[in-house]
Amino acid sequence: MISAFGWKAAIAVVLNAVGATLLFRKELSQLSTTDSSEGSNSVPLVLSLVHLAFLVGVVVFAHHPAIFVGLFLFFLGVADAYRHHQDRLILREGLLVAFFLAGLVVLGGQQQWWLQPVLMSMSSDAVFFGATIFTAFTDNAALTYLGSLVEGLSDDFKYALVAGAVTGGGLTIIANAPNPAGIAILRSHFEEEVVHPLGLLLAALPPTIIAALAFWYL
Repeated sequence: MISAFGWKAAIAVVLNAVGATLLFRKELSQLSTTDSSEGSNSVPLVLSLVHLAFLVGVVVFAHHPAIFVGLFLFFLGVADAYRHHQDRLILREGLLVAFFLAGLVVLGGQQQWWLQPVLMSMSSDAVFFGATIFTAFTDNAALTYLGSLVEGLSDDFKYALVAGAVTGGGLTIIANAPNPAGIAILRSHFEEEVVHPLGLLLAALPPTIIAALAFWYL
């Protein structure tokens, strides 16, 4: 993943971040750089290290359900015991993502009958741009999982499918599974706490184009 996608994604992220910083430099310059919180509210270093340990643990034991669930329950306990030092856990949004992915695994296999002939009739270029568009309506995890069910695909075809699905992940709220969680965090900063789909689409087009160029031409 690092050799095929990671460094290209890093370049796209840096370019988009620099562009956003320059575009909103006036607003960013008005942000306060001082910490208004009391010293007693600062997060202890030990607690930060514990959170990092949990993160490493769930990655290492992602394929060992018993240990994974144990770590998750332990994390919930720590988060509840030290809630003074952290934000509210967005469990509802996380469960929505989990139910979506579970449904994808259960029902995705039933879609092979129509997906395989459609994909096999397309070129790599068509798959890349098609996946970039369709991921805005179907979620990139759905596209890549369904594509994994098709046998006989070339490496170039597989790359085009994954790259396209990753590229269009920011066009809509449903284009990427973590997007709803991100919206839940940022919703209060929007007028009437509403994110307009057309506004999101137009704002996402420039960084999406940069990501497409990075994945397809680098």
